[in-house]
Amino acid sequence: MASTYGRMFRVTTWGESHGPALGAVVDGCPAGLEISEEIIQHDLDRRRVGQSKVTSPRNEGDKVTILSGVFEGRTTGAPISLITYNKDSDSTKYDVIRDLFRPGHADYTYWMKYGHRDHRGGGRSSARETWGRVASGAIARQVLKHIGVDVYAFVSELANITMDTFDREQIDQNLVRCPDPVAAERMVTAITDAKESHDSVGGIVEVRAENVPVGLGEPTADKLDAMIGQAMLSIPAIKGVEIGEGFQAVKMRGHQHNDEFYMENGRVRTVSNHAGGMLGGISNGEQIIARLAVKPTSSVAQDQRTADIHGQDRIVLVEGRHDPSICPRVVPVAEAMMNLLLVDLYLMNRSARLDHLEPGQELI
Repeated sequence: MASTYGRMFRVTTWGESHGPALGAVVDGCPAGLEISEEIIQHDLDRRRVGQSKVTSPRNEGDKVTILSGVFEGRTTGAPISLITYNKDSDSTKYDVIRDLFRPGHADYTYWMKYGHRDHRGGGRSSARETWGRVASGAIARQVLKHIGVDVYAFVSELANITMDTFDREQIDQNLVRCPDPVAAERMVTAITDAKESHDSVGGIVEVRAENVPVGLGEPTADKLDAMIGQAMLSIPAIKGVEIGEGFQAVKMRGHQHNDEFYMENGRVRTVSNHAGGMLGGISNGEQIIARLAVKPTSSVAQDQRTADIHGQDRIVLVEGRHDPSICPRVVPVAEAMMNLLLVDLYLMNRSARLDHLEPGQELI
C-alpha cells in the first residue's frame, strides 16, 4: 500500500482513523530550515475535526510532536518524524457494519484487494490520514517562503452556491473558508440544512500558488499539471481537477484561450492566465490555479441498499460522527499537497541546468 509522495522531498504518512496514532516521516528537507511544533500546529488546527457546527463533532486536538530531524529549532537534514495520538476515537458505532460495505466508501474495494479491512471509520482510507499530509505540508510551506512562493486555497462553491466577490482576508474569517462573506453565510445554512436532513453536500475548492518560479515541471510524463492532478486526486473525496480555465476552455476559441506575452521589468509576463500558470507542463511564472471537485460526504445517516462480505443483500444505516460537508477541511489539505509538490519540483529543478550547480548558487 503506497503511502509515499515526492522524489527529493519525500513524505510517508502512516496510521488509521481509529488506531492509536497518526504520523508522517519527511525525508529530503534541506538542513537549516526554521521549524517548530507551533508552526506545524497552525496548519493542523485548520484541518482538525470538531472546529464548528459544519464539521464532524469528533474532538481531536491533533497535537503534533516532532520526534526527530529538528534540533534547536532548525532542521538537521535527517528524516523528520511527526506524530499525533488519537484521543477521541469511538469505534463502537462501527461494530454493526463490520461485515457491511458502506455505499460511497472504500470498504468493498479494500476488501476485494486485500481480503481484509479495518472497518473502524475506514481505517487507512479515512480522510483522517490527511493529518500527515498537512503536518508535512507545513514544513514544505516554510521552505517555499525562502523563494517567495505563497500557496492558499478556499471554497469557491458549495451546494450550488458560488462566490461573487473575492477577499482573501475573509477566507479564515468564516466557517466554510469562502472569500465571499455573503456567499459564506448561505453555504453555512446549506450545510446545516443537509445535516438536519441526515445528508451531505459537496462543492469546489480552489487552490492558488503565487510567485512560482518559471521552469517547474518535468516533461513529458511528469508535467506540472499532471502532477497537480495526481496530488489533488489523491486527497479523499476529490472527484475532479481542472487547471486554469479547465473545462470552460472548450467554449473558447484559440485566440481567446491563448495568453499573449508582454515584457514587464525585464520579465516575460502574460496578459491573461487562461492556462493557469503553466505551458507545456512547465510553470510560466504566473499564478497557478487549480480547482478541485469535492463530492458530498459518503457517510449519511439514511437507510441505503448494500451487500455484505457473505454475498447477501442488506440495508445499512451509517451512524457515527461525520462532516456534513468536507469542503472547509479540504482547504488546508489542498494547500499542503500543493506545497509538497512545488517544493519537490523546485528541488528537482536545481539539477535541470549546469549553471544552477555553480558556486554561489544557493539551494534555498
